[in-house]
Amino acid sequence: MNTEEKLKHFLDTCMEDARARSNRMMKEYTAAQEKAFDEHQKEAKHRSQLQVRQETDQIERDINKQLSMEQLNLKRSLGQKQEELKEKLFAALQEKLDAFRNTPEYEALLNRQFQDALELAGEDEILIYLDPSDKDKSDQLAKSFPSVHIRLSDEPFMGGTRGFLPSRKILIDNSFQSQLAQAREDFHFDLSLTEQAPQGQQKRRES
Repeated sequence: MNTEEKLKHFLDTCMEDARARSNRMMKEYTAAQEKAFDEHQKEAKHRSQLQVRQETDQIERDINKQLSMEQLNLKRSLGQKQEELKEKLFAALQEKLDAFRNTPEYEALLNRQFQDALELAGEDEILIYLDPSDKDKSDQLAKSFPSVHIRLSDEPFMGGTRGFLPSRKILIDNSFQSQLAQAREDFHFDLSLTEQAPQGQQKRRES
């Protein structure tokens, strides 16, 4: 092999070694870049998922807060409507009681209350108060119950009677005012009936 051939062989060998080394370096660089890209992609995905989770949690908190406010407003509105209906109901009841006091049944009720009070008093003295507007009934009641001290109350109590046993310091309150106040205190709307009504209607329609 002459000098020229030796030089050409040396150059070919150097070129092959350079290409091999260049390819190896390119593969290593590409692998490193792909690894960095994968890590960057995973990190970006993780940050994105974290951000989505945080925003979702915030949206849920905002929705729950808004629902709570709406529920509170609904309860307040329902309470106001119930109070309005309650006032109308007891106003109508008051009218019926006023009308009832002009009937023979009311006079019979007063007689029963007097009789019950006398049975409770036994031999003890008893005072029975009438509403001032029932003054016209006091004479007849006095004739029917001569042993009872009948007085007209200084304060109106919407009808009925109030009795007092001085010896035992017992107050018998059968006034319409007290009974109406107790009924108002005990009264409440049964919303379960209104919630079940549409279901019953739906069943009737389906049948």
